[in-house]
Amino acid sequence: MGTGEWMGRTGTRFRPMTAILEGIMCRLLAITSNAYVSPQTAVEGLAVMGEGYDGSGVGLLLRDLGGPFAAMADIPVLSGIFSSKGLKRLDRFMMDKGFTTKYKITFKPRRPVPPMVPKRDVYLVRAYDYPTQWEEMTNQERLDQLAPIRLCLRDMGEAEKDMVVFSLWPDTIMIKEVGDPAAVADYLQLDRKDLMARVVMLQGRQNTNHEIDLYACHPFFLEGFSTMTNGENTAFSQNRDFLMSRGVLGYQGYLSDSEVFTHSLHYIVGRLGLGLGCYKHGITPLSDADMRAHPDSFFLRHLKYTCRNLITDGPNCVIGCLPDTTLFMVQDRKKLRPGVIGSTNGTFVFSSEICGLDAILPQRDKSKDFQPMHLDTAMVAPDRQRADILHQTAPVIAK
Repeated sequence: MGTGEWMGRTGTRFRPMTAILEGIMCRLLAITSNAYVSPQTAVEGLAVMGEGYDGSGVGLLLRDLGGPFAAMADIPVLSGIFSSKGLKRLDRFMMDKGFTTKYKITFKPRRPVPPMVPKRDVYLVRAYDYPTQWEEMTNQERLDQLAPIRLCLRDMGEAEKDMVVFSLWPDTIMIKEVGDPAAVADYLQLDRKDLMARVVMLQGRQNTNHEIDLYACHPFFLEGFSTMTNGENTAFSQNRDFLMSRGVLGYQGYLSDSEVFTHSLHYIVGRLGLGLGCYKHGITPLSDADMRAHPDSFFLRHLKYTCRNLITDGPNCVIGCLPDTTLFMVQDRKKLRPGVIGSTNGTFVFSSEICGLDAILPQRDKSKDFQPMHLDTAMVAPDRQRADILHQTAPVIAK
Protein backbone atom coordinates (compact mmCIF):
# COMPACT_ATOMS: atom_id res chain seq x y z
CA MET A 1 0.00 0.00 0.00
CA GLY A 2 2.91 2.35 0.49
CA THR A 3 1.37 3.99 3.55
CA GLY A 4 3.20 2.38 6.46
CA GLU A 5 0.98 1.65 9.46
CA TRP A 6 -2.54 1.78 8.08
CA MET A 7 -6.12 2.53 8.99
CA GLY A 8 -5.94 4.05 12.42
CA ARG A 9 -3.76 1.51 14.16
CA THR A 10 -0.27 1.86 15.50
CA GLY A 11 -0.42 -1.73 16.68
CA THR A 12 -2.84 -4.59 16.94
CA ARG A 13 -6.59 -4.46 17.54
CA PHE A 14 -7.88 -3.51 20.98
CA ARG A 15 -7.88 -6.06 23.73
CA PRO A 16 -11.50 -6.12 24.98
CA MET A 17 -10.85 -5.22 28.62
CA THR A 18 -8.56 -2.30 27.82
CA ALA A 19 -11.24 -0.70 25.67
CA ILE A 20 -13.42 -0.25 28.73
CA LEU A 21 -11.04 2.39 30.08
CA GLU A 22 -11.11 4.59 26.97
CA GLY A 23 -11.47 8.31 27.53
CA ILE A 24 -10.44 8.58 31.22
CA MET A 25 -8.59 11.85 30.56
CA CYS A 26 -9.98 13.54 27.46
CA ARG A 27 -10.85 17.17 26.81
CA LEU A 28 -13.96 18.30 25.00
CA LEU A 29 -14.94 21.49 23.23
CA ALA A 30 -18.10 22.21 21.25
CA ILE A 31 -19.44 25.34 19.58
CA THR A 32 -22.90 26.17 18.32
CA SER A 33 -23.16 29.55 16.63
CA ASN A 34 -25.44 31.60 14.42
CA ALA A 35 -22.34 32.47 12.40
CA TYR A 36 -20.31 29.85 10.56
CA VAL A 37 -17.22 28.81 12.50
CA SER A 38 -13.91 27.36 11.34
CA PRO A 39 -12.77 24.13 13.00
CA GLN A 40 -9.55 26.00 13.70
CA THR A 41 -11.40 28.13 16.26
CA ALA A 42 -12.32 25.02 18.24
CA VAL A 43 -8.77 23.69 17.92
CA GLU A 44 -7.43 26.88 19.49
CA GLY A 45 -9.84 26.46 22.40
CA LEU A 46 -8.85 22.83 22.85
CA ALA A 47 -5.14 23.68 22.69
CA VAL A 48 -5.22 25.67 25.94
CA MET A 49 -6.49 22.51 27.68
CA GLY A 50 -3.50 20.55 26.40
CA GLU A 51 -2.44 19.37 29.84
CA GLY A 52 -5.65 17.32 29.98
CA TYR A 53 -4.82 15.02 27.07
CA ASP A 54 -1.71 13.37 25.70
CA GLY A 55 -1.98 14.22 21.99
CA SER A 56 -2.68 10.62 21.00
CA GLY A 57 -5.66 11.50 18.83
CA VAL A 58 -8.28 14.02 17.76
CA GLY A 59 -11.86 13.75 16.56
CA LEU A 60 -13.87 16.47 14.81
CA LEU A 61 -17.57 16.56 13.90
CA LEU A 62 -19.17 19.35 11.86
CA ARG A 63 -22.94 19.84 11.48
CA ASP A 64 -25.07 22.60 9.95
CA LEU A 65 -22.43 22.99 7.29
CA GLY A 66 -21.48 26.19 5.49
CA GLY A 67 -19.51 26.96 2.36
CA PRO A 68 -20.44 24.87 -0.69
CA PHE A 69 -22.10 22.24 1.53
CA ALA A 70 -24.77 24.70 2.72
CA ALA A 71 -26.66 24.20 -0.56
CA MET A 72 -26.37 20.40 -0.27
CA ALA A 73 -27.89 19.84 3.16
CA ASP A 74 -30.28 17.11 1.96
CA ILE A 75 -27.76 14.79 0.31
CA PRO A 76 -25.30 12.40 2.01
CA VAL A 77 -21.71 13.37 2.71
CA LEU A 78 -19.07 10.66 3.16
CA SER A 79 -16.04 11.26 5.38
CA GLY A 80 -13.06 8.95 5.66
CA ILE A 81 -9.44 8.05 5.05
CA PHE A 82 -8.37 5.90 2.11
CA SER A 83 -5.37 4.31 0.54
CA SER A 84 -5.11 4.72 -3.24
CA LYS A 85 -6.43 1.20 -3.62
CA GLY A 86 -9.22 1.82 -1.13
CA LEU A 87 -10.32 4.96 -2.97
CA LYS A 88 -10.68 2.99 -6.19
CA ARG A 89 -12.73 0.37 -4.35
CA LEU A 90 -14.91 3.12 -2.87
CA ASP A 91 -15.52 4.63 -6.32
CA ARG A 92 -16.52 1.28 -7.82
CA PHE A 93 -18.81 0.47 -4.89
CA MET A 94 -20.63 3.81 -4.88
CA MET A 95 -20.97 3.89 -8.67
CA ASP A 96 -22.46 0.39 -8.61
CA LYS A 97 -24.99 1.67 -6.05
CA GLY A 98 -25.88 4.56 -8.36
CA PHE A 99 -24.33 7.41 -6.34
CA THR A 100 -22.70 10.27 -8.25
CA THR A 101 -20.29 12.84 -6.82
CA LYS A 102 -21.72 16.33 -6.29
CA TYR A 103 -18.75 17.94 -4.48
CA LYS A 104 -15.60 16.79 -2.76
CA ILE A 105 -12.73 17.94 -0.57
CA THR A 106 -9.45 16.08 -0.70
CA PHE A 107 -6.96 17.29 1.86
CA LYS A 108 -3.42 18.04 0.77
CA PRO A 109 -1.46 17.80 4.02
CA ARG A 110 1.49 20.02 4.74
CA ARG A 111 4.87 18.38 5.13
CA PRO A 112 6.58 17.05 7.13
CA VAL A 113 4.19 14.56 8.71
CA PRO A 114 3.79 15.45 12.43
CA PRO A 115 4.92 13.02 15.13
CA MET A 116 2.58 10.05 15.68
CA VAL A 117 0.53 10.81 12.54
CA PRO A 118 0.61 7.86 10.10
CA LYS A 119 1.23 8.63 6.46
CA ARG A 120 -2.03 8.46 4.53
CA ASP A 121 -2.87 8.55 0.84
CA VAL A 122 -6.22 10.38 0.83
CA TYR A 123 -8.34 12.22 3.41
CA LEU A 124 -11.73 12.56 1.73
CA VAL A 125 -15.01 14.44 2.24
CA ARG A 126 -17.44 13.82 -0.62
CA ALA A 127 -21.09 14.80 -1.15
CA TYR A 128 -23.15 12.43 -3.27
CA ASP A 129 -26.35 12.78 -5.23
CA TYR A 130 -28.74 9.97 -4.40
CA PRO A 131 -29.19 7.18 -6.99
CA THR A 132 -31.89 7.94 -9.53
CA GLN A 133 -33.66 4.70 -8.62
CA TRP A 134 -34.23 6.16 -5.13
CA GLU A 135 -36.27 9.09 -6.45
CA GLU A 136 -39.59 7.47 -5.54
CA MET A 137 -38.49 6.88 -1.96
CA THR A 138 -39.45 9.19 0.88
CA ASN A 139 -36.63 11.09 2.54
CA GLN A 140 -36.78 8.77 5.56
CA GLU A 141 -36.60 5.70 3.32
CA ARG A 142 -33.45 7.11 1.71
CA LEU A 143 -31.90 7.86 5.08
CA ASP A 144 -32.65 4.32 6.22
CA GLN A 145 -30.45 3.01 3.42
CA LEU A 146 -27.35 4.96 4.44
CA ALA A 147 -26.32 3.13 7.64
CA PRO A 148 -26.13 -0.29 5.88
CA ILE A 149 -23.98 1.23 3.15
CA ARG A 150 -21.63 2.88 5.66
CA LEU A 151 -21.28 -0.33 7.65
CA CYS A 152 -20.61 -2.29 4.46
CA LEU A 153 -17.81 0.14 3.59
CA ARG A 154 -16.43 -0.15 7.10
CA ASP A 155 -16.35 -3.94 6.78
CA MET A 156 -14.64 -3.64 3.41
CA GLY A 157 -12.00 -1.40 4.93
CA GLU A 158 -11.49 -3.68 7.90
CA ALA A 159 -10.97 -6.64 5.59
CA GLU A 160 -8.40 -4.99 3.32
CA LYS A 161 -7.02 -2.32 5.70
CA ASP A 162 -7.45 0.28 2.97
CA MET A 163 -10.26 2.54 4.17
CA VAL A 164 -11.86 4.00 7.28
CA VAL A 165 -15.36 5.46 6.81
CA PHE A 166 -16.46 7.67 9.69
CA SER A 167 -19.82 8.92 8.45
CA LEU A 168 -22.23 8.86 5.53
CA TRP A 169 -25.05 11.27 6.33
CA PRO A 170 -26.45 14.59 5.13
CA ASP A 171 -25.03 17.82 6.52
CA THR A 172 -22.27 15.99 8.39
CA ILE A 173 -18.47 15.92 8.19
CA MET A 174 -16.29 13.84 10.50
CA ILE A 175 -12.48 13.87 10.65
CA LYS A 176 -10.35 11.75 12.98
CA GLU A 177 -6.62 11.19 13.20
CA VAL A 178 -3.87 9.95 15.47
CA GLY A 179 -1.67 12.72 16.86
CA ASP A 180 -1.78 16.07 18.62
CA PRO A 181 -4.94 18.06 17.74
CA ALA A 182 -3.14 21.31 16.93
CA ALA A 183 -0.52 19.53 14.83
CA VAL A 184 -3.18 17.55 12.96
CA ALA A 185 -5.22 20.70 12.31
CA ASP A 186 -2.20 22.46 10.86
CA TYR A 187 -1.17 19.38 8.89
CA LEU A 188 -4.62 19.02 7.30
CA GLN A 189 -5.13 22.80 6.98
CA LEU A 190 -8.51 22.72 8.70
CA ASP A 191 -8.78 26.51 8.45
CA ARG A 192 -9.81 26.23 4.78
CA LYS A 193 -12.84 28.30 3.74
CA ASP A 194 -14.91 25.39 2.41
CA LEU A 195 -14.81 23.68 5.83
CA MET A 196 -17.14 25.78 7.96
CA ALA A 197 -20.08 24.88 10.19
CA ARG A 198 -22.47 26.28 12.78
CA VAL A 199 -21.95 23.25 15.05
CA VAL A 200 -18.44 21.99 15.85
CA MET A 201 -17.61 19.14 18.24
CA LEU A 202 -13.95 18.46 19.01
CA GLN A 203 -12.19 16.00 21.32
CA GLY A 204 -8.57 15.68 22.36
CA ARG A 205 -7.82 12.15 23.43
CA GLN A 206 -5.93 10.54 26.28
CA ASN A 207 -4.88 7.06 25.16
CA THR A 208 -5.63 4.58 27.92
CA ASN A 209 -6.31 1.69 25.55
CA HIS A 210 -2.68 0.67 24.85
CA GLU A 211 -3.53 0.53 21.14
CA ILE A 212 -5.07 3.29 19.04
CA ASP A 213 -7.96 2.82 16.63
CA LEU A 214 -9.64 5.71 14.87
CA TYR A 215 -13.07 4.14 15.28
CA ALA A 216 -12.56 4.43 19.06
CA CYS A 217 -12.01 8.20 18.86
CA HIS A 218 -14.82 10.55 19.84
CA PRO A 219 -17.15 12.06 18.70
CA PHE A 220 -19.34 9.10 17.76
CA PHE A 221 -22.17 9.48 15.28
CA LEU A 222 -25.23 7.49 14.24
CA GLU A 223 -28.04 8.74 12.02
CA GLY A 224 -27.88 12.36 13.17
CA PHE A 225 -27.13 11.62 16.84
CA SER A 226 -23.64 12.24 18.21
CA THR A 227 -21.84 12.36 21.56
CA MET A 228 -18.37 12.71 22.99
CA THR A 229 -17.35 11.93 26.55
CA ASN A 230 -14.74 12.77 29.13
CA GLY A 231 -14.68 9.93 31.62
CA GLU A 232 -15.12 6.20 31.88
CA ASN A 233 -18.12 3.91 31.91
CA THR A 234 -17.66 0.78 33.98
CA ALA A 235 -21.22 -0.29 33.07
CA PHE A 236 -20.05 -0.57 29.46
CA SER A 237 -20.63 -4.32 29.05
CA GLN A 238 -24.25 -4.28 30.19
CA ASN A 239 -24.96 -1.14 28.14
CA ARG A 240 -23.41 -2.69 25.03
CA ASP A 241 -25.18 -6.03 25.43
CA PHE A 242 -28.57 -4.36 25.88
CA LEU A 243 -28.09 -2.17 22.80
CA MET A 244 -26.89 -5.06 20.66
CA SER A 245 -30.02 -7.00 21.65
CA ARG A 246 -32.29 -4.29 20.19
CA GLY A 247 -31.84 -5.49 16.60
CA VAL A 248 -30.64 -2.10 15.33
CA LEU A 249 -28.02 -2.50 12.61
CA GLY A 250 -25.92 0.46 13.75
CA TYR A 251 -25.50 -0.81 17.32
CA GLN A 252 -22.16 -2.50 16.78
CA GLY A 253 -18.42 -1.88 16.85
CA TYR A 254 -17.85 -0.70 20.42
CA LEU A 255 -14.09 -0.22 20.41
CA SER A 256 -14.76 2.42 23.07
CA ASP A 257 -16.90 2.32 26.19
CA SER A 258 -18.12 5.82 25.32
CA GLU A 259 -19.80 4.84 22.05
CA VAL A 260 -22.76 3.51 24.04
CA PHE A 261 -23.71 7.09 24.96
CA THR A 262 -24.43 7.84 21.29
CA HIS A 263 -26.38 4.66 20.78
CA SER A 264 -28.35 5.11 24.01
CA LEU A 265 -29.26 8.61 22.82
CA HIS A 266 -30.29 7.19 19.45
CA TYR A 267 -32.37 4.51 21.17
CA ILE A 268 -34.15 6.67 23.78
CA VAL A 269 -34.77 9.75 21.63
CA GLY A 270 -34.76 8.28 18.12
CA ARG A 271 -36.25 4.81 18.55
CA LEU A 272 -38.48 5.29 21.60
CA GLY A 273 -39.45 8.79 20.49
CA LEU A 274 -38.87 10.36 23.90
CA GLY A 275 -37.57 13.86 24.57
CA LEU A 276 -34.01 14.83 25.39
CA GLY A 277 -34.93 15.13 29.08
CA CYS A 278 -35.73 11.41 29.07
CA TYR A 279 -32.20 10.63 27.89
CA LYS A 280 -30.85 11.77 31.25
CA HIS A 281 -33.51 9.75 33.07
CA GLY A 282 -32.50 6.73 31.00
CA ILE A 283 -28.75 6.78 31.65
CA THR A 284 -28.77 8.28 35.19
CA PRO A 285 -32.25 7.75 36.68
CA LEU A 286 -33.39 9.24 39.96
CA SER A 287 -33.16 7.18 43.11
CA ASP A 288 -36.34 5.31 43.99
CA ALA A 289 -36.99 7.72 46.87
CA ASP A 290 -36.64 10.81 44.64
CA MET A 291 -38.69 9.17 41.93
CA ARG A 292 -41.65 8.64 44.26
CA ALA A 293 -41.89 12.42 44.71
CA HIS A 294 -41.66 13.14 40.96
CA PRO A 295 -44.84 14.27 39.15
CA ASP A 296 -44.20 11.64 36.44
CA SER A 297 -43.10 8.90 38.80
CA PHE A 298 -45.12 6.10 37.15
CA PHE A 299 -43.64 6.78 33.72
CA LEU A 300 -40.09 7.26 35.03
CA ARG A 301 -40.25 4.08 37.09
CA HIS A 302 -41.30 2.17 33.96
CA LEU A 303 -38.48 3.79 31.95
CA LYS A 304 -35.92 3.02 34.65
CA TYR A 305 -36.71 -0.66 34.85
CA THR A 306 -37.35 -1.18 31.14
CA CYS A 307 -34.02 0.45 30.24
CA ARG A 308 -32.13 -0.46 33.42
CA ASN A 309 -29.27 -1.89 31.38
CA LEU A 310 -28.65 1.54 29.84
CA ILE A 311 -27.81 3.03 33.25
CA THR A 312 -24.18 4.20 33.21
CA ASP A 313 -21.52 4.25 35.90
CA GLY A 314 -19.06 7.12 35.59
CA PRO A 315 -17.67 9.58 36.17
CA ASN A 316 -18.71 11.05 32.83
CA CYS A 317 -19.31 14.42 31.22
CA VAL A 318 -21.17 13.96 27.91
CA ILE A 319 -21.62 16.57 25.19
CA GLY A 320 -24.05 15.61 22.44
CA CYS A 321 -25.90 16.81 19.38
CA LEU A 322 -29.37 15.85 18.13
CA PRO A 323 -30.43 15.54 14.48
CA ASP A 324 -31.89 19.06 14.59
CA THR A 325 -28.43 20.29 15.82
CA THR A 326 -29.55 20.96 19.41
CA LEU A 327 -26.33 20.84 21.45
CA PHE A 328 -26.44 19.57 25.04
CA MET A 329 -24.31 18.60 28.06
CA VAL A 330 -25.04 16.13 30.86
CA GLN A 331 -23.12 14.85 33.88
CA ASP A 332 -23.51 11.61 35.78
CA ARG A 333 -24.26 11.47 39.50
CA LYS A 334 -20.58 11.36 40.50
CA LYS A 335 -19.97 14.79 38.87
CA LEU A 336 -16.21 14.31 38.78
CA ARG A 337 -15.60 15.43 35.19
CA PRO A 338 -15.79 19.18 34.63
CA GLY A 339 -17.97 20.90 32.07
CA VAL A 340 -18.89 24.57 31.60
CA ILE A 341 -20.97 26.61 29.14
CA GLY A 342 -20.49 30.25 28.16
CA SER A 343 -21.96 32.47 25.44
CA THR A 344 -22.02 35.79 23.67
CA ASN A 345 -23.99 37.16 20.70
CA GLY A 346 -25.49 33.89 19.49
CA THR A 347 -22.37 31.79 20.04
CA PHE A 348 -22.32 29.14 22.78
CA VAL A 349 -19.22 27.20 23.78
CA PHE A 350 -19.28 23.95 25.77
CA SER A 351 -15.90 23.19 27.28
CA SER A 352 -14.16 20.81 29.67
CA GLU A 353 -12.42 23.79 31.26
CA ILE A 354 -13.07 27.50 31.67
CA CYS A 355 -9.78 28.30 29.92
CA GLY A 356 -11.33 26.84 26.76
CA LEU A 357 -14.13 29.39 27.02
CA ASP A 358 -11.63 32.16 27.67
CA ALA A 359 -9.71 31.29 24.50
CA ILE A 360 -12.79 31.48 22.25
CA LEU A 361 -15.07 33.98 24.03
CA PRO A 362 -12.75 36.27 26.02
CA GLN A 363 -15.26 39.17 26.01
CA ARG A 364 -18.27 37.20 27.29
CA ASP A 365 -20.09 38.00 30.52
CA LYS A 366 -18.41 35.42 32.75
CA SER A 367 -21.05 35.82 35.44
CA LYS A 368 -23.42 33.97 33.11
CA ASP A 369 -21.19 30.92 32.70
CA PHE A 370 -22.99 27.77 33.77
CA GLN A 371 -21.67 24.44 35.03
CA PRO A 372 -24.36 21.73 34.77
CA MET A 373 -24.76 19.57 37.85
CA HIS A 374 -25.71 15.92 38.05
CA LEU A 375 -29.48 16.49 37.70
CA ASP A 376 -29.18 18.92 34.77
CA THR A 377 -29.44 18.63 31.02
CA ALA A 378 -28.11 21.90 29.59
CA MET A 379 -29.18 22.45 25.98
CA VAL A 380 -29.01 25.07 23.24
CA ALA A 381 -31.67 24.78 20.55
CA PRO A 382 -30.95 25.48 16.85
CA ASP A 383 -32.22 29.06 17.20
CA ARG A 384 -29.37 29.68 19.69
CA GLN A 385 -31.36 32.20 21.69
CA ARG A 386 -30.44 30.86 25.13
CA ALA A 387 -29.22 27.86 27.08
CA ASP A 388 -32.10 25.96 28.66
CA ILE A 389 -31.76 23.72 31.69
CA LEU A 390 -33.87 20.58 32.00
CA HIS A 391 -33.83 19.45 35.62
CA GLN A 392 -34.62 15.85 36.45
CA THR A 393 -37.09 16.87 39.17
CA ALA A 394 -39.23 18.74 36.59
CA PRO A 395 -42.11 17.12 34.65
CA VAL A 396 -41.06 15.27 31.51
CA ILE A 397 -44.52 14.49 30.09
CA ALA A 398 -46.47 17.23 28.35
CA LYS A 399 -49.77 17.79 30.15
